[in-house]
Amino acid sequence: MPGFIPFTANAFVLEEDDVDTDIIFPARFLLHTERQGLGRFAFRDRPALLDAYARAGKPPILLAGANFGCGSSREHAVWSLHGMGVAAIFAPSFGEIFRGNCANNGIVAGGMAAGTLARLQAMANAGHALSIDLAGQTVTCAAQAFPFTVPDSDREMLLAGWNTTTRILALHGKDIAAFETSQRATAPWLWTEEADA
Repeated sequence: MPGFIPFTANAFVLEEDDVDTDIIFPARFLLHTERQGLGRFAFRDRPALLDAYARAGKPPILLAGANFGCGSSREHAVWSLHGMGVAAIFAPSFGEIFRGNCANNGIVAGGMAAGTLARLQAMANAGHALSIDLAGQTVTCAAQAFPFTVPDSDREMLLAGWNTTTRILALHGKDIAAFETSQRATAPWLWTEEADA
């Protein structure tokens, strides 16, 4: 996945708190196991919200309420948001697993103080575009900078285009290879399947 590149776009405001993963991606669609095309199921039970999102031009930035993405750990919720074009979400707080799933799938989940977010939401509703700078952890709108926070490891992953697995390989690949070489020499019976293949 490509690393994060700063961008400017309009935002969609969803002020409701406690929007859980079942609202984002209803459970009845969990039979769909492929990531592609899941955007069509996002917020399926909230047609008014989808209509408002479409009228806003389907912007890639979501300004959400507190505890966004709470509930079950279904990664489908993040996949569906990605599928509908969401690249960044800002909220006062997130469901912890949801936030991690966002980082693993290239979506910025930025924490922002409620008062700061309310000001930004008002500006977005007035039609002002937002510029996202992940490295500097700021959103700029109408010449004003609004700070947000992303855990250091998530920011590193997003900037580099890593997920959890590729991050481990990038940071510790040489150590893993050295361990495997040593283990092949000291415990070759653990590698018999590889030799038989």
